Amino acid sequence: MTGSFGADRPQAPPPAPAPAPPPEAVLRAFAPRGDDRGLGEPPGGRPGPRRTAAGPFWKRDAENDPWRDPQAPAGLGAPAVYPAEADQPGPVVVDAQGRRKVRLRDLSVRLTALALLGLLLVGMVGGTTAWWLGRSVDEQPLLSPDTRLSQVSPGVSREPGSISDIAARVMPAVVSVEVRLANAGATGSGVVLDADEGYIVTNNHVVSGAADVDDAEIRAVFSDGSGSPARIVGRDPASDLAVLKVEKPGLVAAALGSSDDVVVGDAVVAIGSPLGLAGTVTSGIVSALDRPVRLSGEGSDTNAVISAVQTDAPINPGNSGGALVDASGAVVGINTAIASVGGNGTTGGSIGLGFAIPMDTVRDVAEQLITTGSAVHASLGVNARSVTDGTRDGALVVNVEPGGPAAEAGIQEQDVVIAVDGEPVGSSEELVVAIDAHEPGDTITIEVVRGGSSRELQATLVTA
Repeated sequence: MTGSFGADRPQAPPPAPAPAPPPEAVLRAFAPRGDDRGLGEPPGGRPGPRRTAAGPFWKRDAENDPWRDPQAPAGLGAPAVYPAEADQPGPVVVDAQGRRKVRLRDLSVRLTALALLGLLLVGMVGGTTAWWLGRSVDEQPLLSPDTRLSQVSPGVSREPGSISDIAARVMPAVVSVEVRLANAGATGSGVVLDADEGYIVTNNHVVSGAADVDDAEIRAVFSDGSGSPARIVGRDPASDLAVLKVEKPGLVAAALGSSDDVVVGDAVVAIGSPLGLAGTVTSGIVSALDRPVRLSGEGSDTNAVISAVQTDAPINPGNSGGALVDASGAVVGINTAIASVGGNGTTGGSIGLGFAIPMDTVRDVAEQLITTGSAVHASLGVNARSVTDGTRDGALVVNVEPGGPAAEAGIQEQDVVIAVDGEPVGSSEELVVAIDAHEPGDTITIEVVRGGSSRELQATLVTA
């Protein structure tokens, strides 16, 4: 093998250069004293030779130590030996090649211990904080006499035509109607038609129980909370309308609109006293027009059929006789009935199917009641019920009044009326509405089905 440490290195190193003589100061400082022998001797003047055969007396291998003798030949010793990794304490160990590394087993144990210690510390801090905060809250007083809550007063904009504007203008013209009997009572609503004369329109079924009863009492309660006794001017069971009169100055009359101007989808507001809650305002739209509705009120003369304005504005018992108002604030109908799931419109709640008597009908009937105390309606002189054969609906004639318009026109029992003046009739309610749209003395064309074939008959209506 060749190289610096190979076997062919030179056997005789070059002679070492002669050392320079020590300075005079060093010679004086280390000059022998007493029995001392000079430099290189052991301290204290220990006797003995300076060197032995093996080398200096204080280090017997000094002769072969290259660090003590620069001229000594170099030599390699045995490689370093390290203990096995399993025997080292870790986590930093030295492998067989002398490289340092981290033993993950010992590190994971230490990290786990540190994590548990950290969690314990966090829990202690959190628990202490929660305890302190809870203790602080418990110790705070319950009452604060000087507390003043903040208040914001933004500008309120109520534009003309808004629901609030309509309600403010119409509500003084809407009243609550209270009927008191010996053993019973009823509540409803009404609308002031004439402020000077004190006329109020309401539903017939609201006041019918007090008609011709000596000890009955009817009272109108106004929006300001004041009240006044009311008398029945006239009732019309066929249209479910009645007019009352009060003796009270300073009334506010409602603006009366025209139901002919109303279209489906128009916004409307219902004002009345549902369930006795005076001055209640609800809103919705017109859902349908000319809806034939049979009314089933409490009383012997409250079974009427009307051609109604249908609305989804919430109407409940007590709204009867109240106002249905359009966006201009004009009354376009008098609320009179609702449809309910139970089928009893007098006690059930609103399901978004409310019905009002059109204002044009209300105006005509109210004028007749105020003028004469009664209203006139046309009559055909038949009783009918609704039928269908699966393809066509109609009104089956079940009774013909002898000598009446129907009998004179040749209408027979079991005939099915399917049209009046060319307008289809699909139920007994539609037949009543079609006849009531005419005046007594009018001649109408009635189409009936008899024996599988249809025919047209002429009838002249009379007063009901």
